[in-house]
Amino acid sequence: MNNIQIPPVVKNLLIINGIMLLASWVFEQQQGRELSELLGAYYFDSPNFKVWQIFTYMFMHADISHLFFNMFGLFMFGGILEHKWGPKKFLNFYFITGLGALALQWLVQGIEVYQITGSFLNKSSLPLELFAEGKFNPNVFSPSQASTLYSSYFGPMVGASGAVFGVMTAFAVMYPNMELMLLFIPFPVKAKYFIPIYIVIELFLGVARIPGDSIAHFAHLGGALIGFILAKIWKDKDRFYNYYE
Repeated sequence: MNNIQIPPVVKNLLIINGIMLLASWVFEQQQGRELSELLGAYYFDSPNFKVWQIFTYMFMHADISHLFFNMFGLFMFGGILEHKWGPKKFLNFYFITGLGALALQWLVQGIEVYQITGSFLNKSSLPLELFAEGKFNPNVFSPSQASTLYSSYFGPMVGASGAVFGVMTAFAVMYPNMELMLLFIPFPVKAKYFIPIYIVIELFLGVARIPGDSIAHFAHLGGALIGFILAKIWKDKDRFYNYYE
């Protein structure tokens, strides 16, 4: 990677994400509220949901460490893919995987909401107290049910993690035998081993639902799934054309 110039789409994504974190800090200082309340992605039935959030959530991050790890992954893997596919194709891939990440997260949230209320759409029928301050009616919801509903309706999802997981997965599909040197592993690991193990860990964390874990693990899995499908299709198509050239 030391000899590879950062291609334009990856470079601009790095810059924009950095600017948005700075904008979030300024907005919070001046307005007394978080910018993610406007640009983070809410559950589609939430009264806070706006259509632009399906794109803007990818540029919002909770803090500097959240931003750093996402942008480091984008820099490490995205540059190689953009050099291979070209800027337009890579940018399309990035946004499609980001949308796929949100779609799977919404599906999981919708299932949880349905299990509690019997419907995916409850904005007009849930108790007003739940929407006001996260309170719950003990005759209707248990504390855990109220917590789940409040998190689904009023917890915005932020971050480029879903798209970055798509990039990482596509890298493993396109370059399965490329060896990665990781800070916490003292020996090189091939992409075809590291990325699937990482995805399995995310699946476990998503199913386990560890208390206090606010990470949208299923969004990561959604990005990885779409990234795998697109990379596999494009790789097979390239192989087909190369065979007949």
